[in-house]
Amino acid sequence: MLKQKLLQKGQHKLSPQQIKLMKLVQLSTLDFEQKVQQELEENPALEIEEEISEESDTSEENIFDIEEDQNKSLDIPEINIEEYLNNEEDNTDFKNHIQHNHFNNEKNIPIVSGISFQEYLKSQLHTFRLKKDDLLIADFLLGYLDEDGYIRREITSITDDILFILGITVSIEKVEKLLYNYIQKLEPIGVGSRNLKECLFLQLKNKKKSNEINLAKNIIQNYFDIFTKKHYKKLQDKLSVTKKNLRLAIQQIEKLNPKPGKTYSGSNNNKNWDHLIPDFTICISDEKLELSLNHRNTPELKVSSLYIDMLKSYKNSKKKNISKNENTIVFLKQKIDSAKWFVDAIKKRQNTLMMTMNAIMDYQKEYFFTGDPYKIKPMILKNISQKIGVGISTVSRVANSKYVNTPYGTFLIKSFFSEKMINKKGVEISSIEIKKLLREFIYKENKRKPLTDEKLSNIFRKKGYIVARRTIAKYRDQMNIPVARMRRIL
Repeated sequence: MLKQKLLQKGQHKLSPQQIKLMKLVQLSTLDFEQKVQQELEENPALEIEEEISEESDTSEENIFDIEEDQNKSLDIPEINIEEYLNNEEDNTDFKNHIQHNHFNNEKNIPIVSGISFQEYLKSQLHTFRLKKDDLLIADFLLGYLDEDGYIRREITSITDDILFILGITVSIEKVEKLLYNYIQKLEPIGVGSRNLKECLFLQLKNKKKSNEINLAKNIIQNYFDIFTKKHYKKLQDKLSVTKKNLRLAIQQIEKLNPKPGKTYSGSNNNKNWDHLIPDFTICISDEKLELSLNHRNTPELKVSSLYIDMLKSYKNSKKKNISKNENTIVFLKQKIDSAKWFVDAIKKRQNTLMMTMNAIMDYQKEYFFTGDPYKIKPMILKNISQKIGVGISTVSRVANSKYVNTPYGTFLIKSFFSEKMINKKGVEISSIEIKKLLREFIYKENKRKPLTDEKLSNIFRKKGYIVARRTIAKYRDQMNIPVARMRRIL
């Protein structure tokens, strides 16, 4: 039977302000700069502090000590600054790079000049003699190219888009004709392909004919799945060729470009242009580790003294015209409260970042003194969380999105976290050490007979490390290293 009952339970919830502070904490240096600039543009009560004067300090102190009875007499509702901050964007797009050795501390981001990849292709396309509608459709097709140079949208869907957007009724055959005869003739060869198979085949068609090229085209066109799975023995039997001829054909395929769009976008496409700025710098001075926060994370902001004076002025004149001044006072107070919160949030963000990174630096001080990866101790988020007395999620936000510049290179802070493992001697070792050895073993293996996960596990066991086959497979996947069969060469 169904019964009703009362249940009382405690529940911890973050306030909206705490959530927004956490969002500030997780922002990278560049994203944080953009957020500060956005606040400066949207909130006129917030400004960059250039010169600190006694007068402005006094004004700021006075404004937040205004008597409550003045607000009551005007019957001004309590202003919640969250209403002002509700439009805050959730910046979660962080790029993970393993190591960068250059640190540019200039505040102005370079502007990449030049034409885009689309414009580059369009300039080639317009050299063909096409009818007006055909040229319009061909230009439209270029808009479907992704950053790799592929058109992945179905042709049937493209014809619907052309009708809906351009108002032109076109057949699937017509679109395919424009694609094959014009788009796929553009440089770099392979642009406009619908998949990898078509991309490789287009490039082989444009190469000078030879026995190796003909065999390579046959492999791609008729035995692509077998080739991608590296079943070389099966491929050799089906083609009835010698091992040497098959090797020569595969070498031709390996020279092709699987992502023709990257050829151009690497230097001229702003979308793919990357600019990494470390958030922290660690250096060794007088045999001590010194940690500093990038100055871009410490902007000097303050509440506008002009807005403070305006609010005081309106409140002092409240008796003269209450109805007229009330909305203005509400607006000014809202903007000032929002500015004050943002200034305080920036200071809390700075403290959180420095406190977290100081704890990580202290925990891994042996590595930061020597630069030896084998000195990295097993460390999980909980270790740092307990050490500094903050939540695990806070440490995670710092580790996942921040970079540190060290004497040995620039690294994602997350890369210093690792699981704990025990060797045969009972000594605790980091999973980073295991991964480094795993990479070395695979690098030195005979590529004609690559090591399986089971064999790699046995090698670790002989070296004094107890690493299961499943653990090997997990770490190999994390490092984007394929299975033994996919590493084999002829």
